[in-house]
Amino acid sequence: MSNFNQILIFKTNIQTEQDKQCVQHALNTHDQIQRWTIDLYDVDCVLRVESEAIIPEQIIAVIEHHGFECSELE
Repeated sequence: MSNFNQILIFKTNIQTEQDKQCVQHALNTHDQIQRWTIDLYDVDCVLRVESEAIIPEQIIAVIEHHGFECSELE
């Protein structure tokens, strides 16, 4: 297995610290996510996820499961 981590970038509507806390546990405990951040000050509320193996659809499903919008940015 390689140690290469990919960085996936998503546009979300996670806008507040309270919103962030709603998804925090799911992202922190996901076994394929090494690191993640949400830029609450960016117009697109950008979520960055660092992972070796996860695919964008998995992240989108986690975020949408918690009631937020999420789409991959190229």
